[in-house]
Amino acid sequence: MTDLADIELTMNDGRAAALADWRGKVVLLVNVASKCGLTGQYEGIEALYRARKDAGLVVLGVPANDFKQQEPGSDAEILDFCRTTYDVSFPLAAKTSVAGEGKHPLYAALTSAIPTAEGDGPWRERLAGYGIAVNPAPEVQWNFEKFLIGRDGRVIARFAPDVAADDPRLTAAIDTALAQPAPAA
Repeated sequence: MTDLADIELTMNDGRAAALADWRGKVVLLVNVASKCGLTGQYEGIEALYRARKDAGLVVLGVPANDFKQQEPGSDAEILDFCRTTYDVSFPLAAKTSVAGEGKHPLYAALTSAIPTAEGDGPWRERLAGYGIAVNPAPEVQWNFEKFLIGRDGRVIARFAPDVAADDPRLTAAIDTALAQPAPAA
């Protein structure tokens, strides 16, 4: 099995990256979209990043167009939207598929590591009320699902899309992960 840290991901500027680039950091991966009912979460995610980046938190936004085509823009348009609308300073990947047959290997590994999201239910029920079918577990169910990766490179938590950046479940998990020492090199 491939080490999660070695799976390459293209960044918004076209360069190749891997989670190994942030070895020793706590990484919060969030699949994001600019035309979603949850897009306002960018504000809280950016605030969370700014508040904890000096302690070792990296937020990695992964734009995805898998859910009702809610991320239709080019990588340049996505970056411009994030910076001008929400003053996003955390790194962004290039637009990436996070669900379905074309799912990126990183998301295949993430969903395999933790098949269900904490806080799952309310968002799923809300979408069902609109007649929108949601992916069953272990697939990413919608935009703004969050995966937390510890300093040791292991996936330690997964949160449903409507678990906001200031939700005590998420912040407690991040703070616990940040309190862990970085592994010896």
